[in-house]
Amino acid sequence: MRRFREMASDDSSDTGIDMSPLMDCVFILLIFFIVTTTFVEETGIEVERPIAKAGVRLEKTSILLALTPKGEVVYGGREIGVSGVQPLVKRMLQKEQIPVIIQADKTAKSSLLVRIVGEAKLAGAEKVSVATRAAGK
Repeated sequence: MRRFREMASDDSSDTGIDMSPLMDCVFILLIFFIVTTTFVEETGIEVERPIAKAGVRLEKTSILLALTPKGEVVYGGREIGVSGVQPLVKRMLQKEQIPVIIQADKTAKSSLLVRIVGEAKLAGAEKVSVATRAAGK
């Protein structure tokens, strides 16, 4: 009987769950999700976009510029002005050709919008779009 107790106590010390394969799996999944995530750079301000009856959804990866009612051009929460559009777009397009989306307030001057589109085109942007709201929203 004593010998049985000694054997039983030896066996109980060996039982356990090895957590290292589980941790490896979790870290691999974490790395996978980080690498495949697309980060969208927001403009940093909210503008009231005009309503359009026809519209197309654009790609998630894009350069988002905002035109405020006061005539400010904003990227990433900071005011860059019309003169800052061309250098910014040129720098962003060095890696790959991505669309430029302008979120213009419905009360912003159209002449400023045209100048921003022109600056983006001069910087080499092939696709320049104006963001709108869908009709009924």
